[in-house]
Amino acid sequence: MKKPVNLPIPVIKVLRKLGNDISDARRRHRVTIEIMAERAGLSRATIGKIEKGDPTASMGAYGSVLFVLGLADRLNDLVDAAHDLTGRQLEEEKLPKRVRLPKKKK
Repeated sequence: MKKPVNLPIPVIKVLRKLGNDISDARRRHRVTIEIMAERAGLSRATIGKIEKGDPTASMGAYGSVLFVLGLADRLNDLVDAAHDLTGRQLEEEKLPKRVRLPKKKK
């Protein structure tokens, strides 16, 4: 029996939504679970885990499914600096007050 994964509730909710969105996209594309599993190189059980938002499914498995659906490019923006407002604010706090050129050696 697998040890349960302790995740923050917001993460669990996001994974469930992602799984549900993947399931909806698969059905919109009229792709069966069997065909999805074959194209993604995964088992039907893994596809089921992904569509339930199971956190034990690997990131690679999620990526393979998104690739089959033509949505793999969306992974590029997950932690893009353009969307990381807190990180950018923290970075700006550490900016130097002034910039000096290095002294030239004689």
